[in-house]
Amino acid sequence: MNFLKPPQSQSQVHQAQIKSTYQRLRWQVFLGIFIGYAGYYLLRNNFTIALPQLVQAGFTKSQLGWAFSAVSIAYGFSKFIMGTVSDRSNARIFLPLGLILTALVNLCLGLIPVLTQSLNIMAVLLFLIGWFEGMGWPPSGRILTHWFSISERGGWTSVWNVAHNVGGALMAPLATGGIIWMSACFPHLQAFTGAFVLPAIIGIVIALLAYLLIRDTPEAMGLPPIEVYHNDFPNQEHKLYEKEMTTKEILFQYVLNNKWVWLIAFANIFVYFVRYGVENWAPTYLTEVKHLTLTNSSSSYFLYEIAGIPGTIFAGWVSDKIFHGRRGPAGFTFMILVSLFVIFYWQAQNQLMINIALIMIGFLIYGPVMLIGLQALDSVPKKAAGTAAGLTGLFGYLFGSVAANALMGMIVDHFGWSVGFITIFIAALLAAAIFALTWNLRGQEAQA
Repeated sequence: MNFLKPPQSQSQVHQAQIKSTYQRLRWQVFLGIFIGYAGYYLLRNNFTIALPQLVQAGFTKSQLGWAFSAVSIAYGFSKFIMGTVSDRSNARIFLPLGLILTALVNLCLGLIPVLTQSLNIMAVLLFLIGWFEGMGWPPSGRILTHWFSISERGGWTSVWNVAHNVGGALMAPLATGGIIWMSACFPHLQAFTGAFVLPAIIGIVIALLAYLLIRDTPEAMGLPPIEVYHNDFPNQEHKLYEKEMTTKEILFQYVLNNKWVWLIAFANIFVYFVRYGVENWAPTYLTEVKHLTLTNSSSSYFLYEIAGIPGTIFAGWVSDKIFHGRRGPAGFTFMILVSLFVIFYWQAQNQLMINIALIMIGFLIYGPVMLIGLQALDSVPKKAAGTAAGLTGLFGYLFGSVAANALMGMIVDHFGWSVGFITIFIAALLAAAIFALTWNLRGQEAQA
């Protein structure tokens, strides 16, 4: 026995236990929301892989664009409405439930042939996919604000946000693999419906894993609030908002009267128009105009998504380390660069140039997507995080993404791809301009 070592006090033992538990659970819940949110992106845009075959089946791009816009309409409303629900729900249940429901609808699209033969039926099912997809971001935001304090949240959020890219990038090869599998094993079904089936099966498995990993809040596990544990508060008064708030309090006291949340929401319209204007129409544009095969266009799509991983992390690092928690300057810089590479993509003459353009757009666009969500989380108490992020998402998807699907389809049908690219270019510049208006915004203290 070492008699020279002083006995630890009960308080020291308790603090050591808290530290050990916090460290373990933070990594565990982060992994849960990362793989869970990646799973959502395996199931959101599978319709884009099926678009070329549906065009060949007789549907016009305008028709398919309007049908696909149902995803964005539903997602926008769901992200806001279900965001308010998620602020008062257990994230451990909420996130996996939405993922399982999304997977079930995808399975229906893939296994019941009549559902892909009617535009109206496809629109209804795509609406359901969009609604259930809206159950992914809000509980993730809840987890991030409860388990990670404001001075570290930029880094953690930027890493979590690459789940977009991991899921989105894996969707294309999985969907293509599903098409090949469906063609070989179920020749009586339309092969392209395999784009829905294989990702859905994997999505259900991911949902179960996420449930096993996620825990709702530190307080629910008997731990102190993260602000107390890290001595890191989002305001000078060191005020905590740990009491549960009513939906009315969240909406009218902390979200709808917050000018920064509204400004961020308007910026999201143009960021999402650029993101989905490029992303959702890439397979069609590359096969129709650039004459790439489905395999090659899927590879280009994959590169676009993968490039967003280092780009998102870099954007978080820039906003934390160079701009000291201010997200506006980083967003402005990234969107200016996006506008330049949109022109490069439009004018690209071979697959190498196309891939370079898509890599750079993917690298640059996902940073602003993440920064807008992060600005929303930073600008309100954490008990209102899901609602604030939901409002910005409502604007982004209801106006930006719907326009990218439906409006882009109409523009291309009536005026050609050149006008479509000019529209995306202008949207990138408008997003940069609004980011510039939030240049000095940092946390809740900027509201003073």
